[in-house]
Amino acid sequence: MSAARAERLVNLVLCLLSTRQYLPAERIRGIVPGYADAPSDEAFFRMFERDKTELRELGVPLETGRQSAFDTVEGYRIARGDYELGEIDLDTEEAAAVALAGSLWDSPELSGAAHGALRKLRAAGVEVDETRGSVQPRVRATEPVFGPLLAAVQAGQAVSFDHRRGGPTGEVVRRTVEPWGVVSWRGRWYLVGHDRDRADVRSFRLSRILEPITTVGRPGEVTVPPGTDLMASVRRNFDYGPVTGTARVWVPEGQAHGLRRLGTVVESRAGGDVLEIELRSERTVARWLAGAGPDVVVLSPPSLVEHVRGLWAGALAAHS
Repeated sequence: MSAARAERLVNLVLCLLSTRQYLPAERIRGIVPGYADAPSDEAFFRMFERDKTELRELGVPLETGRQSAFDTVEGYRIARGDYELGEIDLDTEEAAAVALAGSLWDSPELSGAAHGALRKLRAAGVEVDETRGSVQPRVRATEPVFGPLLAAVQAGQAVSFDHRRGGPTGEVVRRTVEPWGVVSWRGRWYLVGHDRDRADVRSFRLSRILEPITTVGRPGEVTVPPGTDLMASVRRNFDYGPVTGTARVWVPEGQAHGLRRLGTVVESRAGGDVLEIELRSERTVARWLAGAGPDVVVLSPPSLVEHVRGLWAGALAAHS
């Protein structure tokens, strides 16, 4: 299939997914890029028939129908419910591959081309449901170091960079790493590899790696050991041991979405919700809660309340 035809088919699918209306062929001709190049009506209809056949062979459920009993021309749309995939279970390696593929899709060139059909639909006065035609992935690689680090992984070349420990005011340390892969975990990107300075396997959050990234040695010198589990290397940083208790916190309605994902709503109270959060490391949970600022009220246990107050007092003293 030629690149022009593939692009036309993608735009046709986006067009028909993004409207609840049945669009007649002539309307589609004026909306979807590529059809306007047909030299005649006959040539357009031959092209359109081939495209419909191609989509049906690919399993795309094209529907035909009319907007009302007064319409004399049939139109087309795609049944969203029949087109969407069902629930898919992926293991950690498969999920990492999908997340990485999604990040590579996220470029101005690709996203601009994919939304071309939607812009034409809106300009033509067709009702467009933005959520039905979305092509943007959930996982986005916005860190500027993502590209250089991924290139180093693919080239098998060591890298050197400055890494900031902890928060934005943490100590900056120079690290030299043999990169094995870049993976996504809980909405953040991490570089996994062999840290030459620590002589151990380490993972680094990309948002804490500072530019520039300097390559070390020759391409091909770094190889990933057989059986390496990149996601397991990252998860080890979040293994806080067994559950030792439960924290109860109040959060206002519509706020503290990160905490809501970590806990369970057990009660609605005073314009908000009471959450229960498992306690594995009180120090770590206290940092999460302190970072939420006024969007959280810690109810129990008392030791956690005092821990959060202490963190707030330390932050106030540091900025006074």
